[in-house]
Amino acid sequence: MPPEGARKNPNAKGDANLTQKSPAEFFQDNKGIAGFENAGKSLYTTLREFVENALDAAEAIGTLPEIDIAIEEVSVSQYENLIGLRAHVRLDDELYADFESDKAKEKRLAQEAKKAAKATTSGKGGRGGGKREQTKCFYKITVKDNGKGMQHEDIPNMLGRVLSGTKYGLRQTRGKFGLGSKMALIWSKQTTGLPIHIRSALPNQAFISEYLLDIDIEKNEPNVHKENKLSNDEKWHGAELSVTIEGNWTTYRQYVLSYMRQLAIVTPYAQFRFRYTTSSATTSTAKDIDIVFRRRTDIMPALPTATKHHPSAAKENMLLIKDLLSQTREKNLVNFLHKEFTSIPKDLSVRLIEELGYGFDADMHPTEVSDKQATRMQQLLAQARFDDPDGACLSPAGEYNLRLGIMKELGPEWIASFCAPSLACGGHPLVVEACVSLGGRDVKPGFNVFRFANRIPLLFEGGNDVVTRCVQRLNWGTYKIDKNNDKIGVFVSIVSTKIPFKGTSKEYIGDENIEIAEAVDKAIKQCAAQLRGKIVRAQVQRDRNARKKQLTKYIPDVARALFAMLAASADADQPPSKRARISGALWPVDEKWEADVIDQARDGKVTEEVIKAKLEEHVQRSDHEQALEFAMQQSKEGLNELMYLAPKTPELEYVPEIRSETCAFRFLKSAEMR
Repeated sequence: MPPEGARKNPNAKGDANLTQKSPAEFFQDNKGIAGFENAGKSLYTTLREFVENALDAAEAIGTLPEIDIAIEEVSVSQYENLIGLRAHVRLDDELYADFESDKAKEKRLAQEAKKAAKATTSGKGGRGGGKREQTKCFYKITVKDNGKGMQHEDIPNMLGRVLSGTKYGLRQTRGKFGLGSKMALIWSKQTTGLPIHIRSALPNQAFISEYLLDIDIEKNEPNVHKENKLSNDEKWHGAELSVTIEGNWTTYRQYVLSYMRQLAIVTPYAQFRFRYTTSSATTSTAKDIDIVFRRRTDIMPALPTATKHHPSAAKENMLLIKDLLSQTREKNLVNFLHKEFTSIPKDLSVRLIEELGYGFDADMHPTEVSDKQATRMQQLLAQARFDDPDGACLSPAGEYNLRLGIMKELGPEWIASFCAPSLACGGHPLVVEACVSLGGRDVKPGFNVFRFANRIPLLFEGGNDVVTRCVQRLNWGTYKIDKNNDKIGVFVSIVSTKIPFKGTSKEYIGDENIEIAEAVDKAIKQCAAQLRGKIVRAQVQRDRNARKKQLTKYIPDVARALFAMLAASADADQPPSKRARISGALWPVDEKWEADVIDQARDGKVTEEVIKAKLEEHVQRSDHEQALEFAMQQSKEGLNELMYLAPKTPELEYVPEIRSETCAFRFLKSAEMR
């Protein structure tokens, strides 16, 4: 028999069991690969998909994102009203799974009494028992943005047809599957049967598009319940999506809030308002949440652009060459290699064709290449050496934005950042950025790893991720960082046209990818080395302060003793060198200087305060000299500082020099060549 839910192929003439499924049916049956394996994860994934679509929509038109997110608890009675049912009064309790027989009730009460007695004996209060009722929980998720909106006619297909969207192609995108909110619509239909409500408007559009629709899972088509055009008097633009689904807020509350916090770190140019409200049937509002993640900067990363494959992609995909040969518009092989791939200049394209040997010609049309010749081209591209892609097509978060986001949300004491150069991974350009912080708010001692892929947080399966493995392998003691007691924040953002996720959930990047592992390891080490310099300088300063404090503590007593000696010498008939009981001075005495000092003491020019000031000046000077000597000993290369010298050529004009005791400055009057 064919599987349930499957349909027979109407054009099939062979096996009667041969069936087919629509894409919507496939993802309904395999919800786990899109992050909808249970109610709690589905709540989190729905919110994430809506928010990431909202960010994309705002960034697409260069608008600083302002996104409102609301999760409203829906009681069972409210849900039944939404679907048109009245609350049902049970007629036969024994039919229900939560029914408790008299015997089971007697056993439960006996166990509860035993636990209560034990708790009383031990002095600990116990909680009331009772059979736990497994009830479903429903939530209404609403996300509103100020993005580009959607065309009125395109809304049904964009939200009600699986594998239909605008993010397909070789470019960096936030989405993992290109499903977006479509899986949320499938989950909604499966768990509540309620449609999704959409409001959208394009910039400067006179009306607001309103739709109420769900998806025909069997046909993979949108099913429109309501379509309307409303007046847009406020000139609003963007989209507002609202869907009611089954969820589990209690279990996934921490993940949702952590996601919002990390999203605020990686997108400090966006402003988010997150609200959670309990059901109106609940009298208490203590569990309600209203948080605003405020914008920190108005500098947005550049938009990602479409790009071509890197030649190394031929290692991963043997069909790539054949596909490109059949689709290209180029008229000869030289232009084909030069324009259909990155990192192949025209002269290198000619050399590659010569290397291909017999049967290949520079003027050969791509459609004339046979399958065997295409295989030969694939082998050559897989074995040849090419430069890494420049990464200009990517849109990393940027060190500036990452540092701002971390400082805004965590407020660490120290922070260091590094951006690695672009590399080729599986034929796709990839950039690794990293920040390492020490200290901060709500940061526990030890490692706190924050992972981002294409500027979205990754919260699950962190133990298997390449970032976590690199953090665990690093010898932090080398960088004077205590991995057990210091509050270490490690932030790694990876962007690419194709993130090499592992596992069906696509929540982590495997450690076996050598190129990525080395890039992540290098980025973290660079940040740790920067922090080491800051830690050493801070330690030197602490030592200086300690030495200065120790010496300064004795200055008043020493100044008092010296002044007493000078006062006694001023009152005596002879200077101290003449009154010495030991024959011969212990060291040479400048009698003129001695007489001058005694005279100043008699005249009141040398006082206790003067001596104290001189001692403090001496301590400051000696402390500075000792600090320089200590720094020289600590640094293998000694004290060094970068200096930039401008060539003295006739093409440059200077303003008059500014001189000091230690150096002279010469500034350019004009940086332009004359």
